[in-house]
Amino acid sequence: MTRFLTICLLCSLFLVNAQTISNKEPSNKFRSIEFKSNYGSYLYTGTALSEAGFLDAGYGAINVKIGWQSSNPESWAGYYKYPTYGIGLYSGFLGNAEVFGNPSALYAFMDFPIGNPNRRNKFSIEPALGITYNLQEYNAEENPINDAFGARAAVYFGLDIGFEYRFTRELDLTYGVDFTHFSNGSSYQPNLGLNLFGINLGVKYNYNAAQRFVDNDPYTKNLLQARFKSPEKTKPTKINENSISIYLAGGGKQTDEDGGTDRQFGVFSGVLDYEHRFNAIHGITGGFDFFYDNSFQEFDKAADRTSIGIHAGYDFHFWKMVIKAQLGTYITDDLGKGAFFMRPALRYNITEILFAQFGLKTLDGGAADYIEFGVGFKPFKW
Repeated sequence: MTRFLTICLLCSLFLVNAQTISNKEPSNKFRSIEFKSNYGSYLYTGTALSEAGFLDAGYGAINVKIGWQSSNPESWAGYYKYPTYGIGLYSGFLGNAEVFGNPSALYAFMDFPIGNPNRRNKFSIEPALGITYNLQEYNAEENPINDAFGARAAVYFGLDIGFEYRFTRELDLTYGVDFTHFSNGSSYQPNLGLNLFGINLGVKYNYNAAQRFVDNDPYTKNLLQARFKSPEKTKPTKINENSISIYLAGGGKQTDEDGGTDRQFGVFSGVLDYEHRFNAIHGITGGFDFFYDNSFQEFDKAADRTSIGIHAGYDFHFWKMVIKAQLGTYITDDLGKGAFFMRPALRYNITEILFAQFGLKTLDGGAADYIEFGVGFKPFKW
């Protein structure tokens, strides 16, 4: 039933999108619908599921995506060769449904062309981020072997690297390799998560949603172009902007001992950052981190549950979003979390000063420490 409702939602969005085009000013509205099948194997860091044979058969999945083609040469899209963005539905088949469930995901994606986007065989990289649901979580009595999922929902992350071969005026054959990750960021334990790596094959239908307002005769020869022909890439504007940002975030996590329960401990991150933006795309950061982890209940004093770190990072800017990748180390006691930490994050700039951010703070080696949600502001800019 959940999958049926999600499919209905996608269809509704498609129909609403088709109805929003004005009769008064018909213009090109490039859209696409893609159906893709995936198959591959697991990259699993544990041993229990492998030894039990639950991962031997690999996995399968189906993706359905609706895409909007950016085309405004005066917008941010020209810096990135006019990417396609949209929403997708993932339905996976991981083998034993009693252990893993029947994972589905609803996600947003952005497809960035690499090289010449007008080639017959176009190469692109497509990251995706969303929510996975319908997982079967760990239970000490009913599902004790599942150390991958501690909750029925998780973060969905996907990365597709592949090609689109222009087969006809409207149809593309799509193929490539992909990586998919399910994890709840240690919000609930156990949380080894699952990494899926495989190949994909699909078909993509390109169309111009404005056609019905120009000539809706099924036999007409008065056709609008079905797909966008990309102009030259816009040269990134030099900015050379400096700013100081303050970011405050919180979240919740479980310890291994609390796996299978609803008990969580609060965590807090405070970040003071210097940010330098070279141009419309690239930037770097460096700053200080303050961490508070209330899961260290063995310490009576709250001050003993804190640590301070420093970090450096890279920022990739597009539209109002920033993909952040930071690597840091501790300058005080690391509380047994290891010498280094990483923070991959996604920022949304609400205004030129205020922003919201969602990220993952990791342990040494890349395992999840906790997911953080927060807001920040830039009090100084020059």
